[in-house]
Amino acid sequence: MSIWSRMAEAIAALASGEGLSAVFEKLRAAPDRTVGFAIAVIALGAKMAKADGLVTKDEVVAFREVFLIPAAEEANAASVFNLARQDVAGYDIYARRIKAMYADNDGPLCDLLEGLFHIAMADGVYHPMEDDFLQEVAEIFGFDERQFKGIRAQFVAEADRDPYDVLGVEPTAPSDEVRAAWRALVRETHPDRMLARGVPEEAVKLAERRLVAINRAWEDIQSVRA
Repeated sequence: MSIWSRMAEAIAALASGEGLSAVFEKLRAAPDRTVGFAIAVIALGAKMAKADGLVTKDEVVAFREVFLIPAAEEANAASVFNLARQDVAGYDIYARRIKAMYADNDGPLCDLLEGLFHIAMADGVYHPMEDDFLQEVAEIFGFDERQFKGIRAQFVAEADRDPYDVLGVEPTAPSDEVRAAWRALVRETHPDRMLARGVPEEAVKLAERRLVAINRAWEDIQSVRA
């Protein structure tokens, strides 16, 4: 059964009145966590669109770059999007449910945040309300300021790019610690690792941008310390 077929089952649960928050609770284990990831991106993407007041054609295209949606499944994806936009619950409630769905595994949460950044930057403009939205979501997910800045630097051209933020280490960290952090991040960015933690195959390609940023940060630090 495809991810979108399983999503149709989740839609049926939503239609029965369970609500998105309740559905998130049921999608913690494989293979359902892949469905949960897809619904999370759609739901939070809808809330983010509501935050800046409009949905542009570019954002729709960007979403299609994160998920390859078959024509026959577009209605299912649209249903989740519309339910999330119309739901009176705030995005903070959604974010907390998604955090609970992944417990202490922050890998999928990082993947999810990167997907939202990709959609936010689709029109070439990073709106202040989008920054506020993404920063609060990051805090709910348990990311500190350094982690958030490291992710933002991958997508926002005018953002400060501190290579130590990208690798998640202090500037005073010894070289072997920096190297270990770099290697760990490269391993976690491997497609097999991402698929194992529930990231849909279509969305794995977003890791290319992360890997470029990780390797660039490592090279920048090396050039200074050499």
